Amino acid sequence: MAWTRWFFEPGHTGAEFRARHMMITYVRGQLKNVHGWLHVDPDEPEKARVSATIDATQVYTGQPDRDAHLRSADFFDVEHHPTWTFAGVSVQQFSTTEFEVVGDLTVRGVTHPVAFDVTYLGQWDTPWWEDGHDLGPRRRAGFTATTRINRHDFGVSWNDAVDRGGVVVSSMVDVVVDIEAVLEAGETAA
Repeated sequence: MAWTRWFFEPGHTGAEFRARHMMITYVRGQLKNVHGWLHVDPDEPEKARVSATIDATQVYTGQPDRDAHLRSADFFDVEHHPTWTFAGVSVQQFSTTEFEVVGDLTVRGVTHPVAFDVTYLGQWDTPWWEDGHDLGPRRRAGFTATTRINRHDFGVSWNDAVDRGGVVVSSMVDVVVDIEAVLEAGETAA
């Protein structure tokens, strides 16, 4: 089989994070402007490479004041670090649909290795529209990737104390990335 190249369709690819708030609940945020690519040989998926860029300036939690605080130097510091990146360096396959992708995640200019548990959701041929015209079917593939990171590892360390030794924001953050990858024009998928 030959290598194929897929790009992440930004309108249908996004990241969500959640952190504990005030020790009792979770607050979720979304990052929708995700671009990236996957380069893979379906016969040797463990050799695949993946890269992604996330626009942190567009963080959305549903609360404008909280969104502004997250964009500030207390958290994401988007004035100096408007994008986050991920560069996958290794893939381990556990089944036909379950993988682990390890790579370098960069947030606020700080890079650490992160392991994502990835579930392959399948492929489908779908219409492809550009400028109001259906240019014929294009192959799409779906993936969900999850991980848990310590935000302090990336210099995202603002916090405040609450009653009985608690904190406003947890150290650990759950991350889910939903990916819709589109096969590059001229490529053939298995």
